[in-house]
Amino acid sequence: MTDPDAWLREVALTELDAKMGLEVLAISRDEVVGRVPVAGNTQPFGLLNGGVSAYLAETLASLAAMAEVGPDGIAAGVDLNATHHTSARSGWATGVARPLRVGRSLASYEVVVSDDAGERLCTARLTVFLRRPRGA
Repeated sequence: MTDPDAWLREVALTELDAKMGLEVLAISRDEVVGRVPVAGNTQPFGLLNGGVSAYLAETLASLAAMAEVGPDGIAAGVDLNATHHTSARSGWATGVARPLRVGRSLASYEVVVSDDAGERLCTARLTVFLRRPRGA
């Protein structure tokens, strides 16, 4: 069976993603899962930088939106908010992005970022502008 989102896996990682140590574990319209190491992504006090959680949330939700519109569409984040609940000092920060609502031109995604023990580090929401291919 052909994977309809294989194209996305080929273009998913950017130079920034490589610097952050991003690993994308699953991609679909309904869920994108990825993680970044805490090591190398901390603020001066040794805690996971809150900006890293926001980066992870925006990246994963954007990948879900790209899976929604396909290779001939456009997905661009227009609003990101994040609530940081606690932080991590080691291990991985894993994010799971799921759509809250997908419309014709706007979509909203919730992203939950957790530590290795499953404790919620951050809850984020990304609103994404969608431009679908003509005729879609």
